[in-house]
Amino acid sequence: MPGLIDVHAHLDEPGRTEWEGFSSGTKAAAAGGITTLIDMPLNSEPSTVSRETLKLKTDAAKGKIFVHVGFWGGLVPENALNSTALEDLLDAGVLGLKSFMCPSGIDDFPMTNITHIQGGLSVLARYKRPLLVHAELVQESDEKEDAVSDAASYSTYLRTRPASWEQAAVRQLVSATEETRAGGSAEGAHLHIVHLSDAGSSLDLIKEAKSRGHSLTVETCPHYLAFSAEEIPDGDTRFKCSPPIRDAANREKLWEAMMGGDIDLLSSDHSPSVPELKRLDEGDFLKAWGGISSLQFVLPVTWTHGRQYSLAFEKLASLWSEKPARLAGQKLKGAIVVGNHADLAVWEPEAELELDADHPVFHKHPSISAYMGRRLSGKVVATFVSGNLVFKQGFHATAACGATILAR
Repeated sequence: MPGLIDVHAHLDEPGRTEWEGFSSGTKAAAAGGITTLIDMPLNSEPSTVSRETLKLKTDAAKGKIFVHVGFWGGLVPENALNSTALEDLLDAGVLGLKSFMCPSGIDDFPMTNITHIQGGLSVLARYKRPLLVHAELVQESDEKEDAVSDAASYSTYLRTRPASWEQAAVRQLVSATEETRAGGSAEGAHLHIVHLSDAGSSLDLIKEAKSRGHSLTVETCPHYLAFSAEEIPDGDTRFKCSPPIRDAANREKLWEAMMGGDIDLLSSDHSPSVPELKRLDEGDFLKAWGGISSLQFVLPVTWTHGRQYSLAFEKLASLWSEKPARLAGQKLKGAIVVGNHADLAVWEPEAELELDADHPVFHKHPSISAYMGRRLSGKVVATFVSGNLVFKQGFHATAACGATILAR
């Protein structure tokens, strides 16, 4: 099939290579059939918010990447209302921008408000590149809730980030995208909501906005489709992420929305850390770093769970290749057609893999992945990047031959 394109991954280099890094992260990607990654502007140090910090990224990637890697830039308060600064970042080659509507957990990547987001859209309209948004908006009434009764219980963490946070953020974003419609002042801009977790009111707002012609798309992630809140064991902080994994009924609605086309694409949101930050010994969901480590496993996870929903190969390719390529502006990727880049994943749908200690995993810290210990179907046997065989049967090419992708 076409190589997978993951538009949402944190490789953490430069500055936090002890968390992941370009070499280990892209090896894991290749082992999972991913041929292109778009790297998030955080959690590297510094964050990618300027021409200078983008150069640090591209320099750090040289000679280390086994798949193609592009970069999102950061929309933060210091550049959001400064069109010259944003234009300089976009001219340097980022494929689009990313912002948070809640604290990101990274000091040099502060949250934006809706005015910042509107400012970003007005600049992006001229570049025809997307703005990706983490859509959670802290609600005062919920923030004051007493949620410290049992920090080892997943339900405690879940109460601290209710679906109302996503709903409030999406409501503001839908209002901001009114001007992206044909004839609007921000026509040409596009807003993409990352890692949707709430399949209730948040999704309803998105569907309605799309029907009115807003330039808006949404993704979800395999962990929201594979897991449910009810099955997360006490103290198993490997499952902590934001927005959080919600209940089984919500998971069913996410599958229904994705199979029906209301959710546009999938991404990993691979967000690793050092094991100490997951606080597995303490089992404290409130103090542990949030993020699901998943890069190598997304194809078999999607396929394993998708078969019970009659997921077809064509739909799989649309979710993981065609539509991600479109979001990232990669016209020569995402499909097997004459003239496209020869980015290919070769896999065996019926072959099973046991994610145990003997399974070769290339993430820097396999132990923090919530998928370890699972039995999955769909084994990647080979991955080609621009026609080059970079992974086969557990082994990588001797030389990293991926290229950095910059917008022109």
